[in-house]
Amino acid sequence: MELKELGNTGVMISEIGLGTWRYKGGVEPLKKGIELGATLIDTAEGYYTEDVVGEAIKGIREKVFIATKVSGRHLAHDEVLRSCEQSLYELGTDYIDLYQVHWPNPSYPIKGTMEAMGKLADRGLVRFIGVSNFDIDETEEAQAYLGNHKIVSNQIRYNLNDRSIEEDLLPYCEDQGMTVLAYTPLDDGNLTTMPTMGSKGKMAVLRDIAEETNKTLGQIALNWCTVRSNVIAIPKSNSVKRTVENCGASGWRLTNEQVQRLDEAF
Repeated sequence: MELKELGNTGVMISEIGLGTWRYKGGVEPLKKGIELGATLIDTAEGYYTEDVVGEAIKGIREKVFIATKVSGRHLAHDEVLRSCEQSLYELGTDYIDLYQVHWPNPSYPIKGTMEAMGKLADRGLVRFIGVSNFDIDETEEAQAYLGNHKIVSNQIRYNLNDRSIEEDLLPYCEDQGMTVLAYTPLDDGNLTTMPTMGSKGKMAVLRDIAEETNKTLGQIALNWCTVRSNVIAIPKSNSVKRTVENCGASGWRLTNEQVQRLDEAF
């Protein structure tokens, strides 16, 4: 498994992580992913999967990098602190590696939210601070209230079928030294199977490159994400077999010509 630096922190994490949104696979797929080097696990209080993550990492906490999120409904200062304590309990750990604000919510002043995030980092309950689904203005406002702490990541939807962040947000994150955690990198499975009718169009390009490289469609789609220097993909899988496949998207690289063909097709 290839590693990438989280922001400018000096901390290296797996370029393929384990997502747990709508996750129902139990502990085995997570354990298999960790075994294969996918040691970044992403969860959230709103996913209701922190408990299964906690079970999967029991006894191996030092081997994994845990990212979780405070819900966009709990962004008042004191609620952030309480949510973090609850997440620590569910995860069975005394610290969170990356704590993220799940969604911006104008109902809560971002000042109080980020001051609470900074306090959690000061107390050692959180190692690093990130955001999720924030645009550039929201990210800059959040950073303004963090003092000496730095927002190291932004978790955003990104895949071959949804490239909207390439216009401004992805370059901004790269310029600011922020890691992009690409969620739904397989577009809810739409990039893992050929359409039942016909074989022309953009999926045919994906298939052709999969055949050239002896990889699966999903592996090509994930590798396309991680070709970007500051992008880490966090696919979700409920099965051990698919988790093994997803981890196989790392350790090799699409050629520049193959990336260009995919860019043009999608």
